[in-house]
Amino acid sequence: MDRFADEGELASVLGDWTEGPGPLYQKLVDALRRVIAEGELLPGFLLPSERRLARALEVSRATVVAAYDLLRDEGMLSRKVGSGTRVHPSVRALQRARPAQVPHGGATALMRRLVDGPGRVISLTTADSGLDIANDLACAMLEVIDDLPALLSDSGYHPRGLSALREALARHHSGQGPPTTADEIVVTTGATQSLVLIAQMYVTRGSIVVVESPSWPGCLDVFRAAGAELVAVPMDEDGVRPDLLADTVATLGPALIYLMPNYHNPTGALMPKTRRRQVAQIAARYGVPLVEDCATGLSGEMPAPIAAFAPERAEVLTLGSLGKTVWSGLRLGWTRAPAAVAGVLAGYKALADMGSSLLPQAVATSLMPRLTELAAERAAAQRIRREALEELLREQLPDWRWRSPAGGSALWIELPGVNAQIFAQVALQHGVEVVPGALADPSGRHDSYIRLPCTFSAEAMVAVVRKLAGAWARLSERSSNSAGLSAGTMTSGSRLDGRPGVA
Repeated sequence: MDRFADEGELASVLGDWTEGPGPLYQKLVDALRRVIAEGELLPGFLLPSERRLARALEVSRATVVAAYDLLRDEGMLSRKVGSGTRVHPSVRALQRARPAQVPHGGATALMRRLVDGPGRVISLTTADSGLDIANDLACAMLEVIDDLPALLSDSGYHPRGLSALREALARHHSGQGPPTTADEIVVTTGATQSLVLIAQMYVTRGSIVVVESPSWPGCLDVFRAAGAELVAVPMDEDGVRPDLLADTVATLGPALIYLMPNYHNPTGALMPKTRRRQVAQIAARYGVPLVEDCATGLSGEMPAPIAAFAPERAEVLTLGSLGKTVWSGLRLGWTRAPAAVAGVLAGYKALADMGSSLLPQAVATSLMPRLTELAAERAAAQRIRREALEELLREQLPDWRWRSPAGGSALWIELPGVNAQIFAQVALQHGVEVVPGALADPSGRHDSYIRLPCTFSAEAMVAVVRKLAGAWARLSERSSNSAGLSAGTMTSGSRLDGRPGVA
C-alpha cells in the first residue's frame, strides 16, 4: 500500500506558512521544503493532488502547482504520470544529515508554535490558567528565600523529588481517597515528562496502548514516539465507555490504558465515581496498568481519582501537575503509583535528568497547603470565563454546537457540515490558530470539531471570537461553490508517518 500524506494533517504540520512577505507559492515552497528536511514527509510519500492540497490550504490550485514544480526542479519531489507526486528518495541523505528528528504525529504543529514563538497569530493551541497568580507565587518564593541556606546545603540530586514536596503530595492524595506515602510519589518536570517516563517503562515497539477518542495530540504522540500502536475507545458525556473499554482490553491485551478522567482534554468531560470504579475493575480484571492523567485540572467538587477505587491487585498510576492550577511555568508534575512501580519510575527519572530542579519544588512545597483552595478559586474563575465565551459564541456564531462541559479550560465545538482542518486554514488567514479535531482523533469521528480555550482575558476573548466569526463568514460564503467542505471529504485516517490512523 502506498504511504501517502493526508492533506488535512499536512496543512496542520505546515502551520502558519502564509506569514511573512513574498509570493504565496514561494512561501508554500519554503514550508514544504522545511517539513521534508525535518523528516515530516519521508522519501516515497505520495503527496496530495494539487487540487486536494489547494482545497485544504484555501489557496488556488495554481499556487500548489507552482510550488510542486519548483520542488521537483530542486529534486525534492518527483512525478510520474498516473502515479502522482512523491517525495524524492534523494532527500533521505538530507534527513539523515540532521542531528535529530522530531517524532511524527498530530502534535508536531502545536509544539512548533511553542518552539518558534507566537508570531502574528493568536494561538489557541494551549490553555494555561490565564489567571493572576503573581501574589500566590510571590508569597511562596519569599518563603523559599527564607529557607534558602538549608536548600543550598543540599546536594541537589533527588530523582524521586524533594522529600518535603513528596510528603506534601502524599498528604494531598491521602486526603482525596487513596492512602499514599512519600515512597509512592515521583516528582517530574511537568506531567508530560511523567508520561514520557511511563511510556519508556511499559511500551515497546508494537505495543498496544488503549486511549480515549478523542484525546490530546501531545499525549498520543508520546506513545507513538515510543513505538506504540494506539487503539481508541469512544467516549460519551461521562468519559470513556466501560463496555467498549472492557471489550477492547479483553480482545487486544494492551500494554497500557491511558485516560483523562478529570475535565478531559479536549471534551471537558468529568468521569463520575461509578464509572471510575468500573474502569478500575476492568484494569484489575485483565491485569493491564492504567494511567489516569489528572493534570488537566483540580476542583474541590471532583470525585476521588480512579486509584481510590482500584482493587489491591490493580496497577494504577495517577499523574498530577500544578500547570493548570497554579502556573505552567513551574514545570512541576508528579506521578502517584504503587511503591514498587514508583521506584522503577524514579530510576528512569534519574537516567533522564538526575532529578528536577529543587527551586520550583521548594516553591511548590510552600504552595501545597493552599492547593485545594487555589484549585477552587481557579475553577470558579474558569467557569466565569467559560460562560462568557459561550455567550459570545451564541451571539456571533449561532451555528456552532457544543455541550457545556463540567469544567476545564476549553470548549469542544462542532462546526456543522465543515471539515475543521479546512476551517483552521481560513482561521489562520484571519490571525487565529485553532486545533482541529482530526489531530485529537485521526479516526475521522471528530473531523468537524475544534478546541477553543476560554483562558483569555475578556478583551482578548472578544477579539478571538470576532476573528473566528470572520473566518466562519468567509468559509460560509464559499460553501455553495466548494465540494470539499463536508466533514467526510478528506481522508483523515492516515498518518504522515505512514501508520494507520487508529487514534
